[in-house]
Order: sequence, then C-alpha cells, then structure tokens
Amino acid sequence: MPVLFKSKIHQLEHLAGTRYLLVPHEIVEKLGNSFSIRLWCTVDEKIKWQCGLVALGNGDAYISINAQRIKQLKAKEGAPFTVALEIDDSEYGLEVPEELKELLDQDEEGNRRFNMLVAGKRRFIIRHITGVKNSQLRIERAVTLIKNLKRLPAGKEGFKEILGK
Repeated sequence: MPVLFKSKIHQLEHLAGTRYLLVPHEIVEKLGNSFSIRLWCTVDEKIKWQCGLVALGNGDAYISINAQRIKQLKAKEGAPFTVALEIDDSEYGLEVPEELKELLDQDEEGNRRFNMLVAGKRRFIIRHITGVKNSQLRIERAVTLIKNLKRLPAGKEGFKEILGK
C-alpha cells in the first residue's frame, strides 16, 4: 500500500540546479526508517519512476526530480504535489532491458561479475544501456560494458573503467 503525503519542489543549495521532493521524517519512518530501500514514486498520479531516498538531515530525506519530470508535471514554483511512495521489490531497482537480460543469460562470467557489483553500479549499467532508444545500440552498449567489467579486477570496478574510459 502506498504512503501518501504532500510535497513541493525544492532546490539543493550545495548542488546548483538539483531539484528534489522533500520526504519528511514521518514518511521516512513509515517506510522503515531506511535510506537503502528502492521505491516507486508517483506524483499527482501523472508520472511514476523508480528512485531511492537520500538523507537530508534531521531524519528527512529527498527524492531527486529532473527537469523532464518537472516539465511533465507542468510544475509551478512552490505548488504542492501529492506524492505516493511504494516499496520497489524488483531485483535491481530498475527494469532490466531485454538486451542486457539476453547477454547475461548467455555470458556466465559476465552475469557473475555483474551480480558481484554493488546495487548502485548495477543500476548505473542498466541506466547507461537504457539511455539509448535504438535496440542495436543497447546491444552494443551491453556488450561493451560487460566486456569492460570482466576485464577489471574484482572490487576495482569504477564507473569510468566500466565505461572503458
């Protein structure tokens, strides 16, 4: 069952341009008082995305909201929104693209190394692959990232190295 509350868009002072939805400590408590959970965030029943909580201090948290989502909401400065948060119990906290699923099914070592990564790095790979709409480019990205991952020493997989840079 979703946890509902009112919030509005704020801006982080120390990260210029970063906008977020405030999640009050009472809501964080209802979600188990954990900042390591993955969630589905629905705003005004218009847009929905997978996200996580980031600690803000005093028990409060925030959820980042990008410019594209703000535009979809037709958000006005300071206008309140109804936010619904639900626990995301998917395996990786993101939908895995078919191209990556197929590659991991065929490449035992690549699958093993992918699943050894911390959750944030797995989501980074998933997002990087889904960042292109063309299926052939998603296949190429998946192959490149998993090939790079297998080359790296276990435990030394940095974002730049996974990208091959």
